[in-house]
Amino acid sequence: MLSESFAQGVSLLHRLDPRLRIVFATLFSFLLALSLKFPTLVSGLALSVILVWISRLPRMEVAKRLTVINIFNIVLFLVLPVTFEGTTAFFLGPVACTREGLLLAARITLKSNSILMIFIALVATMSIATLGHGLNRLHMPQKIVYLMLIAYRYVFVLEQEYQRLSTAIRIRGFVPKSNIHTYKTYAYLFGMLLVRALARADRVYQSMLCRGFKGKFYCIHQFSFSRTDRIWSGCLFLTLILLGGMEWLAPTLF
Repeated sequence: MLSESFAQGVSLLHRLDPRLRIVFATLFSFLLALSLKFPTLVSGLALSVILVWISRLPRMEVAKRLTVINIFNIVLFLVLPVTFEGTTAFFLGPVACTREGLLLAARITLKSNSILMIFIALVATMSIATLGHGLNRLHMPQKIVYLMLIAYRYVFVLEQEYQRLSTAIRIRGFVPKSNIHTYKTYAYLFGMLLVRALARADRVYQSMLCRGFKGKFYCIHQFSFSRTDRIWSGCLFLTLILLGGMEWLAPTLF
């Protein structure tokens, strides 16, 4: 089940306009993804840590999400130095580890952690409904926004349906094994889940039509930029310019 644990907060970032957060999270992510110089990447990591600190999110929850991506980064540090061509930095027994491979793994690690923490601080601190309405106000294609909102709403329904079907086959004595019977049972399970999902989707669509749905969701809350939003916009835009200038002007140290 998907959770919105980070959206339940009262920090300054939680109170900012969702459109501001979506725009600057996207801009910072693009800038850091395209950056190559370590001063820019380290500064981006420092910025992301500051934003997470301001958002007052539970440290352990943030660490759990970072653990997943850093497991992949550890694999990169094990693989890239021995597979990437370049100047030999040191030897691990008979295996040569290249300087270029280590630097590439370090860049990927800095980028991935920075971008993830920026999205945690700016985007994960709003609910999916707020995110959808914010994207709609930014004139994203309405069909994509509605698809995201409806998919998020009914993924929980599908999960409940899957749990009911799984419970039903266990009550009937099903024990998964590595044989044809198990594979066929799981195939029937997912097939029945698909059939029930299609049937439920048709019922939901008909019920929406009965309630006057005409292809548009209306948001009761109207977003508006406050003085605090304007101050934060200026600060974040200035930081964005500084990071871009650092990437352009800073010497290549490695």
